[in-house]
Amino acid sequence: MQKFSRVALALRALQHHVLRPQARYLSAFKDAYAQHVEERAQMGVVPEPLKAAQVAELVELLKAPPAGEEEFLLDLLKSRVPPGVDEAAYVKAGFLAAVAKGEATSPLVDRNEAVELLGTMQGGYNVEPLIDALDDPDLAPVAEKALCKTLLVFDAFNDVDEKAKAGNAHAKAVMQSWADAGWFLSKPEVPEKITVTVFKVPGETNTDDLSPAPDAWSRPDIPLHATAMLKNARDGITPDDDGNIGPIATINELKEKGFPLAYVGDVVGTGSSRKSATNSILWYFGDDIPFVPNKRFGSVCIGSKIAPIFYNTMEDSGALPIEMPVGDLSMGDVIDIYPYEGKVCKQGTDEVVTEFKLKTDVLLDEVRAGGRIPLIIGRALTARARESLGLEPTDVFRQPFVVDEAVDGFTSAQKMVGRACGLPEGQGVLPGSYCEPLMTTVGSQDTTGPMTRDELKDLACLGFQSDLVMQSFCHTAAYPKPVDVVTHHTLPDFIRTRGGISLKPGDGIIHSWLNRMLLPDTVGTGGDSHTRFPIGISFPAGSGLVAFAAATGVMPLDMPESVLVRFTGEMQPGITLRDLVHAIPYYAKQAGLLTVEKQNKINCFSGRILEIEGLPHLTCEQAFELSDASAERSAAGCTIELSEDSVMEYLQSNVVMLKWMIAQGYGDARTIERRIAKMEAWMQSPSLIRADANAKYAEEIHIDLNELKEPVLCAPNDPDDARLLSEVQGDKIDEVFIGSCMTNIGHFRAAGKLLKSYATSELDTRLWIVPPTRMDEAQLTAEGYYSIFGKAGARTEMPGCSLCMGNQARVRDLSTVVSTSTRNFPNRLGRGANVYLASAELAAVAAVEGTLPSVEKYLEYMKEIDTTAKDTYRYLNFHLMDEYLEAAGKVEMSEDYYPTLQKEVEKLKAQAS
Repeated sequence: MQKFSRVALALRALQHHVLRPQARYLSAFKDAYAQHVEERAQMGVVPEPLKAAQVAELVELLKAPPAGEEEFLLDLLKSRVPPGVDEAAYVKAGFLAAVAKGEATSPLVDRNEAVELLGTMQGGYNVEPLIDALDDPDLAPVAEKALCKTLLVFDAFNDVDEKAKAGNAHAKAVMQSWADAGWFLSKPEVPEKITVTVFKVPGETNTDDLSPAPDAWSRPDIPLHATAMLKNARDGITPDDDGNIGPIATINELKEKGFPLAYVGDVVGTGSSRKSATNSILWYFGDDIPFVPNKRFGSVCIGSKIAPIFYNTMEDSGALPIEMPVGDLSMGDVIDIYPYEGKVCKQGTDEVVTEFKLKTDVLLDEVRAGGRIPLIIGRALTARARESLGLEPTDVFRQPFVVDEAVDGFTSAQKMVGRACGLPEGQGVLPGSYCEPLMTTVGSQDTTGPMTRDELKDLACLGFQSDLVMQSFCHTAAYPKPVDVVTHHTLPDFIRTRGGISLKPGDGIIHSWLNRMLLPDTVGTGGDSHTRFPIGISFPAGSGLVAFAAATGVMPLDMPESVLVRFTGEMQPGITLRDLVHAIPYYAKQAGLLTVEKQNKINCFSGRILEIEGLPHLTCEQAFELSDASAERSAAGCTIELSEDSVMEYLQSNVVMLKWMIAQGYGDARTIERRIAKMEAWMQSPSLIRADANAKYAEEIHIDLNELKEPVLCAPNDPDDARLLSEVQGDKIDEVFIGSCMTNIGHFRAAGKLLKSYATSELDTRLWIVPPTRMDEAQLTAEGYYSIFGKAGARTEMPGCSLCMGNQARVRDLSTVVSTSTRNFPNRLGRGANVYLASAELAAVAAVEGTLPSVEKYLEYMKEIDTTAKDTYRYLNFHLMDEYLEAAGKVEMSEDYYPTLQKEVEKLKAQAS
């Protein structure tokens, strides 16, 4: 584990400087670094990795090291510089390459040692000098050894292959090692028995517990952010320092038993922020990654239920996630886990405490390889080397499971994933099968974006292979901290120089923009749990997997089962789309397919795809309200059956918006242009994937809209606790929030009309109004709604996520709130707040009344909305708006546009035939 040995070393050097006047020659670099070490030690964390400027100073010191500083300087070079294509890695690799070539010298690093150190940098800037060293007789043996364990070589594979075919013996040895999976076999296997001490958190651990939203600014700084893990008191957990930091004392006390800790809970990892939550657990429970500062891998995570995205993120990080009954496990228990036998015993005995079955045996290879992503990259490298050498496929790895059986029909999700995997048209990927679908669209937002950036650097990514990658700044724009301001200035260039599209602070919510860049029936992902496409399907993921998808254009997927929700009947007066959203958990509860109680939790949606039928007339904006909320069901993804007319109208609008973006200077313009061409190709021959009539589902839920005659809310503080309005009416309301990705312009018009008619003066209720995009804000202002909001005393903010995540402004402590946001976990919107989730319409009524109204009173209010519904629920159809049409009309497409369009048209025609 990374202790404070390096910190102590630097502090001793600082003391040496202070106590001995003759040591005044020590560099300003050393003084500044020692001060940083001391500041971090006071916070209980290790120093930050070196930045590029610091490495540049370090290089100069290495060329002529002061006496007595040799060990300190070498340790910084070896252990405190990030790998991959980080800017600091560029400086380090450049120095080491120069030493290897004899162009620079250091008394501390000779040519062979320089090559050895290049071999610890994983990939990226170190690869070219390593391959060059294969031609140097003195360095080639060292370079060979280094390259044999380097996976992130990408196109540089061809350079090694060429050298091998030209007769370079060391290049041949590298190719053979890759083909033999030497990189994998050199790592220890997962042991037969793993002894751990239980760190148990009873009930549900959501990712807000592990990565609190108010501390989101520190997520890229893994050691610092980890101190916030579980800082909010709960049953069985006592945080340190009055709740300012997590239960570090308890963790350290348990470690004194001499075994690694395992994180154990009833339900683990629901919610968003999977990567930062995983990083926090790994920081305390995992192992150091050699030569990589401030990152860890491994550990064991156990839950009766582990949320699917969190499970995948643990997999990616080299951890061993296991679902098993945890009722007989208690804090401090020492247990023996037998991963191959599927049992847990009390330490040193044969007494079985509980049993389990791994989701897949491939998990054992993932742990051995250091994570799912290294395993995928390594397997591909081995396969590529064997193909070049004319060898049969290897049998070294456990093979991912693929279901190959005759079926009567496929669901729409299975067909979409099948198309993304290149299967014959109409064929699908069956549940349980491992696949790697093409990721056509990838989204990243600003509280996960810096982590995704760091993961992309670790993956040595200098250009995106996914067709479209988009970055937003919706979670931090309204109230940026200094670190956020730096992100706002630096991340856009990072994304654009790799071929991605970057939004601007103040533009609004990621999903409201990304949805308008989607292609029908395609597959994608995003680093926000609400990346839930209304057309096509997305599988949201942690930052590491999102980076992998963006960098490689594909993503690993164990195809989930599907749950069908079919709506029938007609919507009743006063009932909104948000009520249909909440009707899904409400009806599931009635059917016994969902429970609120966390112990022995039942959730038929968890880890499965939610497939919705019966509402084909919805617009794509409306459809997103339903798909978005599949995140709260812990579903892996969501599809919605829509009509071609609905999708056609959406794409017509979106083409104009994308051209307007080019006119406004958004980049990368080539990526936007390419997406426009593919949209226009679809519009030339529109068709949508449909589920087969005889497709099989794990569960089916049927909702008769004729029966749903009153609003459905989710009660404090659980998005699964769906209740009818009549069950909760009369509760006093202190604050109301109308905003988040669950809203669109129609919701704000509806709220505005109710406020205009019934709010005769400034409201006693604190009302927050935050539209999703700046285009919504501009249109609402033009229509006079902001004047109405102002007269009601509403607090308006720039478009973005606002209260929804809880990392910016927050509601008052202990207040009762009605919110249109996505989820209402404890303490999310405010400390001790009780939050109801409801429609914008009901939220507006509650703001006026100061209470949750009776059903009768609510329906009385809604008569006004129902009579003006056509005007109220008009959406932003940019192809009908002069301002956007005029800007779009001035955009001239590049010479690449028309070949892209023609190629896409031919592809779609081939699919149709």
